[in-house]
Amino acid sequence: MSSSTTSVKAGLDLAKARLGVLGGSGLYAMEGLEAIEELEIKTPFGAPSDRLRLGRIGDLEVVFLARHGRHHSYSPSEVPYRANLWALRSLGVRWILSCSAVGSLQEPLRPLDMLVPDQFIDRTHQRPISFFGQGAVAHVGIADPFCPTLCRLLGDVAESLMPPGRQLHRSGTYLCMEGPAFSTRAESNLYRSWGCSVIGMTNHSEARLAREAEMAYATLAMVTDYDCWHAEHASVTVDLVLDNLRANAALAQQIVAMAAERIAVQRPSSSSHTALRSALMTPKEQVPGHTRERLDLLTSPYWGPFNGNATN
Repeated sequence: MSSSTTSVKAGLDLAKARLGVLGGSGLYAMEGLEAIEELEIKTPFGAPSDRLRLGRIGDLEVVFLARHGRHHSYSPSEVPYRANLWALRSLGVRWILSCSAVGSLQEPLRPLDMLVPDQFIDRTHQRPISFFGQGAVAHVGIADPFCPTLCRLLGDVAESLMPPGRQLHRSGTYLCMEGPAFSTRAESNLYRSWGCSVIGMTNHSEARLAREAEMAYATLAMVTDYDCWHAEHASVTVDLVLDNLRANAALAQQIVAMAAERIAVQRPSSSSHTALRSALMTPKEQVPGHTRERLDLLTSPYWGPFNGNATN
């Protein structure tokens, strides 16, 4: 195991960029990674969920992180989202593929189907969802929270690999709830009335932070159940979720591996890669030194590298 605190400064040299993969419930390791090195990253926001695994898939360097820890030690509310995303960015990640278990809120989205969502509704209430604050204000645009280019690439790959009887759905709204308990029936029906497609507990928090960190983000949402709204299906249980997670895991590994191969060739650019360009509101001269230092990984392309000369 090695230790790294060296930051890869922000830039748009996508020829050297890495892909980050965030594994959710049931996906605690990334098969197909070669020459794996485990990195213990220190961040201004504490420790990530686990050691990050750096390896290669073909010609692309890939960084894998289990968002709940490799032994599923963190509840959705406890996941150190800022540390996770900061650590990925510090290693030069500019694209993120997130794999997540979700419940279906609509009949056509059946258990074992998959969805590449394009919108969120946030119902969390206990999570820090910004790197900024403490004297520095930034307002990133998140009208389209997923990168359309990365979503198309992921959707094309997933659709080509779906076995008979299972379907890939393109576009839909991911309702992000706080958890860790599942929904009440009344809540589930409310979210259905809003037109939400699936429900999960993690991805919205990641997507906001990824946008601030100028990383393109897309989700492969793996349907495990019908939440609790469907009268003809058993209410969601951990056993049901785990059974379908295991069925989804192997396919998700294949999809991510093939997507990585395409990213290696295309090196797609994204508007996410310059999300802070017009988002920084506070004049850099007015930002306290400790905040400038903490944000330097993200803001150095716009404010210049922090050299210790700032207000205190």
